Amino acid sequence: MDKKIMVWAALTAVALLVTGCTAEARTPAPGVSESTPSAPVATGDKATGEPEAEAYRRWGLKPLADPPAPPAVKPVVRAPGGPVPVISDIPTTEKIVFITIDDGAEKDPEFVRMMKDLKIPVTMFLTDSAIRGDYAYFARLAAQGHGIANHTLTHPNLRTLSRDAQRREICGQQTKLKKEYGTTPRLFRPPYGNWNEDTRAAAGSCGVEAIVLWRESMQIKNMQYQRGDGKLHPGDIILAHFRGPSELKGRTMTETTATMLRRIQEQGFTVARLEDYV
Repeated sequence: MDKKIMVWAALTAVALLVTGCTAEARTPAPGVSESTPSAPVATGDKATGEPEAEAYRRWGLKPLADPPAPPAVKPVVRAPGGPVPVISDIPTTEKIVFITIDDGAEKDPEFVRMMKDLKIPVTMFLTDSAIRGDYAYFARLAAQGHGIANHTLTHPNLRTLSRDAQRREICGQQTKLKKEYGTTPRLFRPPYGNWNEDTRAAAGSCGVEAIVLWRESMQIKNMQYQRGDGKLHPGDIILAHFRGPSELKGRTMTETTATMLRRIQEQGFTVARLEDYV
């Protein structure tokens, strides 16, 4: 009997060596074949197998916590035939915030690489006069899954314009963005945050589902808060800009973005996708 057990054990060991299986074999990731010997196990860049922590370390950061699953029903919805909602934050108790980036003047290729590494969702509110020289730059960011939203054709103070003129600015940019990026934006931000009821009516006639303002704005080295307590709150919308060293006193857009992410993380928050909530 002992001899039979020994023979069986020997044959099993040979089979394990031939198949390459070990006692530590893992269940393959979704979409990865069990027969693929080089399939990455660590989280991070699936194309390279780079661990998530290493991708963040390249930018002087630690990984942010994963955001919660999006709500089954969006908390901000325009009622059929109703006015366009105007929001500065999202009603939620989760410790999440939303990053929005305006204009489009700076087109730093390192920022595209940073967003690919970190996989943090942002929504881009684009102005045609700022992006028309390089539509492809923002297409690369959109291909990563970041949202495209409307910030007018020429960045005027809308409160100084008639309703028809406002409509030309907003609807004109809807058409431009649809042509360049394939989808009509649902979200709109008025330049400088300046709007009136004519803005709301014009935006609604252009198919906008929400006017998005903000609670915090990222400056060169720190966040500027609207509330007196100087803190982030669940659901806050943060404003940043596509700006480079000439406007950031020598700092790059990636440096300023890294600082913003540290401020978010220091307060115990993580970043969620705005389009999942509105």
